[in-house]
Amino acid sequence: MITSSAFTTSSVRRARRMKSVSKVNPNLDRLHSYPFEKLRQLFAGITPRADLKPIRLSIGEPQHATPAFIRQALADNLDGLAIYPTTHGTDAVRGAIAAWLQRRYALPAIDPATQVLPVNGSREALFAFGQCLIDGTRPGAKVLCPNPFYQIYEGAALLAGAQPVFLNNSAANGFASDFSGVTEDSWRDIQLVFVCSPGNPTGRVLDIEEWQQLFALSDKYDFVIAADECYSEIYFDDAAPPIGALEAAHRLGRTDFRNVVTFSSLSKRSNVPGLRSGFVAGDARILGEFLRYRTYHGCAMSTAVQAASIAAWNDEQHVAENRRLYREKFALVTPMLANCLDVALPDAGFYLWARTPLPDTEFARRLQAEYNVTVLPGSYLARENGGTNPGAGFVRIALVADTAECVEAAQRIVAFCREL
Repeated sequence: MITSSAFTTSSVRRARRMKSVSKVNPNLDRLHSYPFEKLRQLFAGITPRADLKPIRLSIGEPQHATPAFIRQALADNLDGLAIYPTTHGTDAVRGAIAAWLQRRYALPAIDPATQVLPVNGSREALFAFGQCLIDGTRPGAKVLCPNPFYQIYEGAALLAGAQPVFLNNSAANGFASDFSGVTEDSWRDIQLVFVCSPGNPTGRVLDIEEWQQLFALSDKYDFVIAADECYSEIYFDDAAPPIGALEAAHRLGRTDFRNVVTFSSLSKRSNVPGLRSGFVAGDARILGEFLRYRTYHGCAMSTAVQAASIAAWNDEQHVAENRRLYREKFALVTPMLANCLDVALPDAGFYLWARTPLPDTEFARRLQAEYNVTVLPGSYLARENGGTNPGAGFVRIALVADTAECVEAAQRIVAFCREL
């Protein structure tokens, strides 16, 4: 028999548990709404024209076909689902990644055992890296992020108990990262610097001089550099692929990759965003700590996915064809849009970063309502810093649909602009 006293005690305990669960991490309250949630709210109440099929150019989701040989490699290795994979991954997958890094960036031997880790996509790894590296108990802990930026950087900083510091990438400075604009006091508290090159959304690639400046600052203030390079294989000149963080480190004599870690992914390179496959590479000391963290994090890559990843990293023909498709789209779409918007070919990546004649949110909302084309307001990808939001007045246009759809979307955008 349950007495009323016992029932009351049980209810109190349950209420206390619910209260504690609601505040598992108070830093959750510091997170901003994700850009696509803001976009959903912006479009609330809109009924787009029914005579125009929707064309979505707002999200950076590759829509080219996944190569058949990658699909086949995944299917041929489904027996691997019957075993637990290791966090460190197989020697074969780490070896394939190390070999790709050596070929792509003209690097000396990369140690697959200590300088490479397979991860379930760069997004997961970028966030987890922040949780592993940042010491949020240190007063004033800070993380430097480009602005505009990939929202994971900010979320990783906030949930680790650190404060994001934003470095504006504006049209006035060619979307470059002016590290001299960060104060001495901030540098002393910065533990981690996120770099995105080629940049999302601007498409800008850091040059060797910027890397040199950043490495010198890292040596002076002892912070770690996390280089997000998931767009590195989408570029326009085969003779001039974007420089990578490890390549820059090697060229500048930083042969141990001290305090430098790079993140890459197959999603854009090989059109497999659903495979969730990428890697982290660089400083062996840091990767050793990250591996220890990940052992508890429970994020080992399936051996079937590893097999498909090996096939993808070992082949460049499909990547060259992927670049050709993007080049074709940019060559057609960029001049069309340049007739009505301030827009130019980026250094790399698959985004156009276009200045708008209206506030970016109004431009996106009206374009959706009147022409059923979805683009992302730039202000949703940035934070106000120094009295300005460097994303305001821009929209990000992801040329991920097939060529015909991208051209049709461009025609609609031109028609929309001419009516303004």
